[in-house]
Amino acid sequence: MTSSFPSADTAEADREIAGLMERHPKGFDLGLERIRRLLHALGDPQTRLPPVIHVAGTNGKGSTVSFMRAILEAEGLAAHVHTSPHLVRWHERYRLGRRGKPGQLVDDAVLAEAIRRARAANGEEAVTVFEMLSAVAFLLFAEHPADAALVEVGLGGRLDATNVVDHPAATVVTAISLDHQPYLGDRVELIAAEKAGIFKVGSPVVIGPQTEAAALDVLRDRAARTRAPVKVYGEDFLAYAERGRLVYQDDAGLLDLTLPRLPGRHQIGNAATAIAALRAAGFQPAGGAIARGLTNAQWPGRLQRITTGPLFETLPAGSELWLDGGHNPGAGAVIAEALAEMEDRAPRPLHLVCGMLSTKEPVGFFRHFQGMARDVRCVPIPTSDAALSPETLALAAREAGLRAEAAPGVAEALARIATGLREGEAPPRVLVCGSLYLAGDVLRDSDLAPR
Repeated sequence: MTSSFPSADTAEADREIAGLMERHPKGFDLGLERIRRLLHALGDPQTRLPPVIHVAGTNGKGSTVSFMRAILEAEGLAAHVHTSPHLVRWHERYRLGRRGKPGQLVDDAVLAEAIRRARAANGEEAVTVFEMLSAVAFLLFAEHPADAALVEVGLGGRLDATNVVDHPAATVVTAISLDHQPYLGDRVELIAAEKAGIFKVGSPVVIGPQTEAAALDVLRDRAARTRAPVKVYGEDFLAYAERGRLVYQDDAGLLDLTLPRLPGRHQIGNAATAIAALRAAGFQPAGGAIARGLTNAQWPGRLQRITTGPLFETLPAGSELWLDGGHNPGAGAVIAEALAEMEDRAPRPLHLVCGMLSTKEPVGFFRHFQGMARDVRCVPIPTSDAALSPETLALAAREAGLRAEAAPGVAEALARIATGLREGEAPPRVLVCGSLYLAGDVLRDSDLAPR
């Protein structure tokens, strides 16, 4: 992801990570041999962790982790959290739990020292930056007491650097769709098989909502081979909205809960998966803690409403500015569904501002907005050298049936939307979308870096 922007409280770790990126390969090189060697040199910290819940999936991983973290914290427990990529600062990948208090992003000096230790243990051996930083997560989590460690897979699952915990308390797979095909395969069955690679013999498996029957079949089959108890959304547990509340049901009965704070109908399934995963892992949070967790959960850059900062102020009074880093067709589907719900409640013209990497599938993403979005302004992503040009992205949007044009940046795109309003119509609803890199840029420019 992007490197952290320089600041007084993040400079030391940033310098350490910049050094790693100069010395070691960039990009993906999946495999477990290097990370296991490095962890062994560090004393195998992955064997000294609090109960681990390991989460894979194409979409919904981060939201599910955020719900689990918020519920555990509402129960007064300490939950370490490792997610990737980050949006603005590298430190976002490491949240250290504290009993009776919300967890905190790792202190800069603590992170820098852990990186130095990992670098020294590695010596001159080949290793990827993600493997090094995953080893840092295990080192931090082993040395700071907590009640749980919530670990999100980086890419795939089977060969991901996080897949070194032999006895997780539970493993979870959220929604699967096409993404990262060069590494994981070009069919959902192949991708599902890679995600299911995190399943371990005897460790409970929780399968979240799946729209692809072929993916679900693969997950069931792989789970059966591990001889592990399996919970499947829609069969063993489910949730639905009723009269402004969330009803959760499993074999223990019904829970009447608040609706999730995170917007979008898809978050009901993610919240249910989080509850099922915690229970499968042996945690029994009270109903009140679950309700507070659903209310308190935050996951920046995913249908996040921006209400301050210079970008927001570019738009006319009364406008809505939303941000989502989703970048594959599956993400496009759930984002479009959430925006359709907003439209039903409060109609207003929808405009998209989009930037996307060249490794993604823009036409499949854009098709979900056909008939909804008035137009798309396609922009570059300054913090990535792998972004599609605005002109190429606009061609893809037109292929998907949308009006599109290139713009030099997000600020300029928002200014064009502001000046192009039709007389007498409602202030616009604008979604900046298509890339976590772009989402990070917007949060940085809005002074809304995750904390």
